[in-house]
Amino acid sequence: MSTDAPWHSLPVDDALKHFHSRRSGLSPDEAARALQEYGPNTLPSAKPRSLFRRFLHQFNSVLIYVLLGCAGITLMLGHLTDSLVILAAVIANALIGIIQEGRAENAMASISKILSPQATVLRDARRLSTEGRNVVPGDIVVLEAGERVPADLRLLRANSLFIQEAILTGESVAVEKQTTPTPESATIAERSCMAYSGTMVTMGEGLGVVIATGTQSEIGRISGLLSDIEELQTPLLLKMGIFARWLTALILILGALLFAYGYAVLHQDPQLLFMSIVGLSVAAIPEGLPAVLTITLAIGVQAMAKRNAIVRRLPSIETLGSVSVICTDKTGTLTYNEMSVTNICLTTGEFSVEGEGYEPSGRILRSDDASALEAASADLHLSRLARAAELCNDAMLHQDDGRWKVEGDPMEGALLAMSRKISPKKEAPRDRVALLPFDASYRYMATLTQTGAQSSDASEQTLITIKGAPERILAMCTQELGSDGTPEPLNERQWHQRAETLANAGQRVLALAEKHGSPNQTSLSSTDLEQGLVLIGLVGLMDPPRPEAIEAVADCRSAGIQVKMVTGDHAGTAAAIGRQIGLEKPGNTLTGADIDVMTDAELRACAMETDVFARTSPEHKLRLVAALQALGMTVAMTGDGVNDAPALKRADAGIAMGLKGSEAAREAADLVLADDNFRSIADAVREGRTVYDNIVKVIGWTLPTSTGEAMIVAAAILFGLTLPITAAQILWINLITASTLGMALAFEPSELGTMLRPPRKRSQPLLTGELVWHIALVSALFMAAVFGMFVYIQDQGHSVEYARTITVNTLVFLEIFQLLFVRTMHVSRFSLSAWLGTRPVWIAIAMVVLGQLAMTYLPALQLVFDTQPLEAKDMALIIALGVVLYVILEIEKRMRMALTGAPTTDKG
Repeated sequence: MSTDAPWHSLPVDDALKHFHSRRSGLSPDEAARALQEYGPNTLPSAKPRSLFRRFLHQFNSVLIYVLLGCAGITLMLGHLTDSLVILAAVIANALIGIIQEGRAENAMASISKILSPQATVLRDARRLSTEGRNVVPGDIVVLEAGERVPADLRLLRANSLFIQEAILTGESVAVEKQTTPTPESATIAERSCMAYSGTMVTMGEGLGVVIATGTQSEIGRISGLLSDIEELQTPLLLKMGIFARWLTALILILGALLFAYGYAVLHQDPQLLFMSIVGLSVAAIPEGLPAVLTITLAIGVQAMAKRNAIVRRLPSIETLGSVSVICTDKTGTLTYNEMSVTNICLTTGEFSVEGEGYEPSGRILRSDDASALEAASADLHLSRLARAAELCNDAMLHQDDGRWKVEGDPMEGALLAMSRKISPKKEAPRDRVALLPFDASYRYMATLTQTGAQSSDASEQTLITIKGAPERILAMCTQELGSDGTPEPLNERQWHQRAETLANAGQRVLALAEKHGSPNQTSLSSTDLEQGLVLIGLVGLMDPPRPEAIEAVADCRSAGIQVKMVTGDHAGTAAAIGRQIGLEKPGNTLTGADIDVMTDAELRACAMETDVFARTSPEHKLRLVAALQALGMTVAMTGDGVNDAPALKRADAGIAMGLKGSEAAREAADLVLADDNFRSIADAVREGRTVYDNIVKVIGWTLPTSTGEAMIVAAAILFGLTLPITAAQILWINLITASTLGMALAFEPSELGTMLRPPRKRSQPLLTGELVWHIALVSALFMAAVFGMFVYIQDQGHSVEYARTITVNTLVFLEIFQLLFVRTMHVSRFSLSAWLGTRPVWIAIAMVVLGQLAMTYLPALQLVFDTQPLEAKDMALIIALGVVLYVILEIEKRMRMALTGAPTTDKG
């Protein structure tokens, strides 16, 4: 038998016929043949790349080619030390890349681990335990509370069966299962007749026939999505690649033109001319820039680790700084992923419940005056509510590594936690006599408990407690617990209104009631509940938003970053959480079904105007991320479930939760939050923006230096002048300053206002018009100062060697004052604290000054670099020239800001 209809829409007998199975299970021989036909219930592991191939892959960059070219040029010039330094930077970059990358292979392996290692199946009507890898289509699988579903099943039987499907749907509440077919268009969360591989049974028991294993299961399909997704290069890598290609082309063209001009027009010696061109190339190529940029990113990684965000790839920290929209999962990211009772409605008033998760501690506050109850047990109604919640409950709470966890249904765990908050001393054990388990047909659970002498009323022997859907319980009650603790007529209309208010706030509402049983009653049936039930009150439960998430969302919005909730939960619940956390447009909601009927163009049009996406699948999340990227947005995706892994990988910056997140999500993400705190995302954005600012500062300091050096050499060649600086001296300057002054900029702190400016546009070039102008201006000033000093010193009767010593020191001190300016290039007013800088800046300046003194005055270095000791008045003149450069740049900055009205930030 074959069918094109989805399994959840077909009668269960069709599934049995299709796999030639029966309710008593396959025979051992049939199972063996099926294993041969379908293969083991596992996911194929991604073939790992060899360490050598991963190492070579790190060199696949034009920027690295430029570095290697620099190493070759310096080696040709006989500067072995410089070559080794450059090669060491390249190798260090490659090693860091090997450690940080390899996510896709790990994601595949971690998804495989989710598959159940053991399963209980029926074979020839005999129950037996087998390895999960041996489960085959057609097998009849037995499901029990606490077990993980080993394969995708079409359910044959479901007795009070509830399954936690958060890893696939994002919904934190366990879903009740049944056996009736569902519509073909039903989403995963709505397929109540199915059980999916990797999900967890929280309550009840059931039986199902296997319809898909391994790669054919839903988890297997997600694994396929991971392997099919093309990763995007980060903005920094794209910009640096473009910049390196243009820089390389410019140097080659300029060198060729100058060589042709010098040989054909000036008739210079070809060998000497070629060495001058090599000197020009050494001057023009900022060989220290890639290494400094890499270290700048690495320092950002360290800063992020202190903020509980683990960066898996270096460029990702910069990418997060350019993020313009965050698509965040709700469950476990904005919320705790733990059900909690947040509101209580009683005859005597309404109460709010404080506390986190399942921890049985927290205050009970009166909603009317927000006063805390000093002794909650003094309120009879709260005590009765706590007793009912404790007795009509099958869950258990326990501590594990300092965290409170629930065994059983999450909602029952929340009721237990509420009960302990009301009555910190746990009720003495009572003997449960009978149970009516929850069933969809009557939508309540009831227990019969033997209380005996422990009851407040000595004549009371048994107590019936019941909880369930408010509309069902209210229809069964005729009385409510009055203000004095005695039953009084039920005001049904008022209770319905209170239940509706809680539901509209996105809460799941339960009603609790009780009645006295007969003294010798030993059984419980629905007829026992037809009369005498007294309503105790209502409770509102929800997976509450994290307080720090509310603050973080506000910070992101202040930074011009859109926050969008993408969840598998109900639209109403998602919208309520959206309002609570402060989304800009929480009322605009799209469901997965809405997305299914949209074209890509329609989705792009709606994506920017919608902040809440509910009932979504992995494909919906992928389409949403792609739609936002098509609009030019830099997209971050946060999540913690297996269902989030494909979108995490596709996003520009994938952010996974470290504590509650699945291994698959962590391995697919660019960043992992060690504390599962949404607050860390805002901190990561700030750090990312700081890293980018520092990268711009590094470029704004490095390129004027290298360009100025190149212009000096080029001018000398063009006009047939004596070179004012030799290639060896250029290498010395590049070596001593790039490893000190340039590195100091990597440690710059955040500027005030960093989180008040809008995100950078994805199309914004690395070299903006303002930065290009700064490079051109400083390069021209450098060239004028160096040639001016070179000519002036020679006019004073000094030798060429002395004049070159002057120009080397002039260039270095100009770079020092250029560094001090670059640190404050976006600051509108002079600030002494900003000018004084940070400790790394002054350590770097001290090292450079000591190096220059050694080069100038130590006989050994004088021989190597052909320098001579300088007179004190000439050193003072050099320093004065640096001060003049700083003043000129400050005046230009103030004039430019005044003319353009450019936004500025002040250092903090």
